[in-house]
Amino acid sequence: MRQLKGKPRKETSRDKKERKQAMLEARRQITTVVLPTLAALVLLIVVFVYVATRPASAE
Repeated sequence: MRQLKGKPRKETSRDKKERKQAMLEARRQITTVVLPTLAALVLLIVVFVYVATRPASAE
């Protein structure tokens, strides 16, 4: 049957497999890229706040 312009085409099993694979890859990237980056950012903020608010040494 002919596909009409402007209508979305029906998703095939191949399309579904590719979409699932892309979702798995995105989840892997979240655990390998995003979480360590956020952890480093939080650590930098904590160190900055600690250095900025520590009491001056009394000598």
